[in-house]
Amino acid sequence: MGKRKIWEKLLSADRPGAGKAPGTPERTAFQQDYDRIVFTSAFRRLKDKTQVFPLSKSDYVRTRLTHSLEASCVGRSLGAVVGREIIARHGLQHVESGDFGAIVAAACLAHDIGNPPFGHAGEDAIREWFRNSGLLERHPFTPAQRADFERYEGNAQGFRIVTRLQSPANPGLQLTSAVLATFTKYPRPSSLGEDLDGKSGKKFGFFQHDAESFRAVARSTGLVERLPGAAWRRHPLAFLVEVADDTCYLIVDLEDAAKLGFVPYRDAECLLGELAGNTVSGGRLERLHDAKERLEYLRAKAIGRLLESAAAVFLENEAAIIEGRFDEDLLDQSPLAVPLQAVLKLAKETIYTARPALEIETAGFEVLGALLGLFTGAVEAGAGHCRMTTRERMLLNLLPAQFLGHGGKPDGDPYVRLLQIADFVAGMTDSYAVDMYRKLKGFDLPA
Repeated sequence: MGKRKIWEKLLSADRPGAGKAPGTPERTAFQQDYDRIVFTSAFRRLKDKTQVFPLSKSDYVRTRLTHSLEASCVGRSLGAVVGREIIARHGLQHVESGDFGAIVAAACLAHDIGNPPFGHAGEDAIREWFRNSGLLERHPFTPAQRADFERYEGNAQGFRIVTRLQSPANPGLQLTSAVLATFTKYPRPSSLGEDLDGKSGKKFGFFQHDAESFRAVARSTGLVERLPGAAWRRHPLAFLVEVADDTCYLIVDLEDAAKLGFVPYRDAECLLGELAGNTVSGGRLERLHDAKERLEYLRAKAIGRLLESAAAVFLENEAAIIEGRFDEDLLDQSPLAVPLQAVLKLAKETIYTARPALEIETAGFEVLGALLGLFTGAVEAGAGHCRMTTRERMLLNLLPAQFLGHGGKPDGDPYVRLLQIADFVAGMTDSYAVDMYRKLKGFDLPA
């Protein structure tokens, strides 16, 4: 298959289960996807989900919501730059560079939609609770089903939200195959029986319950198979989503940390200046006397240079990427890899280990563990595995109907039953999780 045909398939506007999306020049199918994500409750809840600094009282500090919006802006620009060259190289018909940008922007917008409360610490808390709960030993789960809980992953939860949980009657948002494939940075299940190399094999992108949904996406977009019907190579535009995410979280986390006093402004300026390089106007920078304004200027220049560098690496390796032979971080292959590693080193040593962040994330283990214990206990009892207590009946009544089986009772399939409780807890905001924990533990009674 020629590269033109490959790209035409990769840009599939089919909506799995609903046929080809009827877009218009004024509002394409991919722009419709972006709008559908914006209007979801799951996306709105990102306003109260940890980016780096949980439950921050500062309006300046980013949340998952603002991070996702910033990443989508960066992704749109990056996608359009790459798309313009791809269209020219292969003579793609009826495709605009803006279509590339819209696909990447929509995927970026949703990339964190599956994150549980308390950021990556929340993922660790859910994994650890299931590993130590003893629940997984009580049921005849397959190794892959067990791995879904023991290696619990926010990326897989995100795929589940957009394809099943949000607007369940549809089911899901019915996004285009191109956006769903671009969204899935790790196109593999949690357990394969063998390790996969490359960036796309490090985590997993869908639960066993949603595996068939991803197979449909892979068929529609023609993703390269790694293991027949089980694991695939990334959609090429997923590499651009990764760049947009990494660029935003590293650069703006540095900016936030300086604002909060965890990193000296001078250190942040030096690091961003290295990334911005010769794109910085010395005269313009000298005219900026406010430290915050200087940092904002350097941040914008650094992001621009990172995108330019990432686009160049992508286009240089395009053939290997679409054939599945390239599976590296684009920025690691760029001339800016060294100064970017300096930012990452500072972030790991100073920002991500800041005491306020660690204190709340540690508390998050207690909060999420307690909520998982209470609600899994209730549904297990409700499924007939032991005699229900009055409290367990009350807890069942607190569970929204969408996290139960037919008739408002716990699902008869233990795998689905536990997955629904993970859905419920993972969907909470930081504040809601803390509030529910305090009330159920009797620390803070309703008025």
